[in-house]
Amino acid sequence: MAEPASVDAPRPARVVHAVVGPAPSLAAAVAAVADPRAGCVATFLGVVRDHDHGRSVRRLEYSAHPSATDRLRALAQEVAEAEGLVAIAVQHATGDLAIGDIAVVAAVAAEHRAQAFAACHLLVDRLKAEVPIWKHQLFADGDDEWVGVP
Repeated sequence: MAEPASVDAPRPARVVHAVVGPAPSLAAAVAAVADPRAGCVATFLGVVRDHDHGRSVRRLEYSAHPSATDRLRALAQEVAEAEGLVAIAVQHATGDLAIGDIAVVAAVAAEHRAQAFAACHLLVDRLKAEVPIWKHQLFADGDDEWVGVP
């Protein structure tokens, strides 16, 4: 007969939110990962800046492949396997974004800060490299550029 699981037995982290779509919210992500087991919540907030490579940016448009949310959820599940993690929330915006708008939000709750910071960093780096999201930059001089298109 199997012994009952201890209250202190490690459990995999919950992926509470993983979406590619409009209106990411830092407050919502932090609230979603709240858990009494967590001693730290590390966050990342990606904001649309007014320049890129010395050029003035007017606004951005993000579009995504229909599989992007599924890929982001799978990626978050992989990151969630790390020891000490409690919960993950991540969202990448789509649509038109103005300077100062939020493009990416990630919140990782963990038992300790080093675990949370490392997982948040990994999550954002892998999101940028692996999730099929494309950025269309519109510059002040009327020119434009696509970033992340295969």
